[in-house]
Amino acid sequence: MPKVTSKLQVTLPKKIADAHGIHPGDQIDFESAGDVIRIRPKDAISRPGGRAKSPAERLRLFEEATRRQQARERSMKVNSRSTSPDREWTREALYERVRAD
Repeated sequence: MPKVTSKLQVTLPKKIADAHGIHPGDQIDFESAGDVIRIRPKDAISRPGGRAKSPAERLRLFEEATRRQQARERSMKVNSRSTSPDREWTREALYERVRAD
């Protein structure tokens, strides 16, 4: 796993660089997106795999991302409602007790 150096530098794994057509000397953009950081080639629009995709391809990618997000949300709902065999309370019940006080 890459680490950040004392100069705040990070080594991009070769597999990822190759997949996105990034070569030594290329400029990249860093973009803060909530709790993640996106890294992409500066001229990503003109590169293969960049942002210049057909509307149908963009829609397909959006639908894939939507399905992944829905699966995460379902997983979080299931996990937050589950009870352990050694306890008979749920997270929601605890929140309601605190709200009542």
